[in-house]
Amino acid sequence: MPTYEYRCQKCKKSHEAFQSITAKPLTTCPQKKCGGRLKRLLGRGSGFIFKGSGFYITDYRSKKYQDAKKKDQPTSSSSGSSSGDKTKT
Repeated sequence: MPTYEYRCQKCKKSHEAFQSITAKPLTTCPQKKCGGRLKRLLGRGSGFIFKGSGFYITDYRSKKYQDAKKKDQPTSSSSGSSSGDKTKT
C-alpha cells in the first residue's frame, strides 16, 4: 500500500497516511484543535524493490561460458586491412 502525503491548509503541517489505492483521500487535519482542510500532495514515489536471487540468468554466466565466449571472438591482430589480399586476374 502506498504512503500519501497531505498538508493542512490551516496549520500548514504535513502528514503522511498509509492508505490503500482505492481509499478516499483524507479531508480533515488529524491535529487536535485544528480541523483544517487537507490537500493531498504529489508524492516522491518509492524506489525499486528487487526480490529474488538475481535478475537474468545471462547476468551471471559461469566461468566456463565466459571463457568459451572469449575464444569465439576474433582477435584484433587478425582483422587487418584486406586491401593487400586482392589478387589480379
